[in-house]
Amino acid sequence: SFDLEIQKEAAKIGMTATLGATVVTSMFMKNSVAKKVHVVAGVAFCGFALWHHMLYQPKKSKKIKPQID
Repeated sequence: SFDLEIQKEAAKIGMTATLGATVVTSMFMKNSVAKKVHVVAGVAFCGFALWHHMLYQPKKSKKIKPQID
């Protein structure tokens, strides 16, 4: 697996590229190809944003903590 810092950088680059594609294609929505690229880029942006969010979450311990009542 890739180093965590490389994954974070890849997620940021992916977010930047797909957001840019979404913005650029938004100006050509009457073109059917641009509309399809716009939708795909928007979905890809959401995927990169979710991946980016998950990379910054703390790792959960597998240890079960006893519950105190």
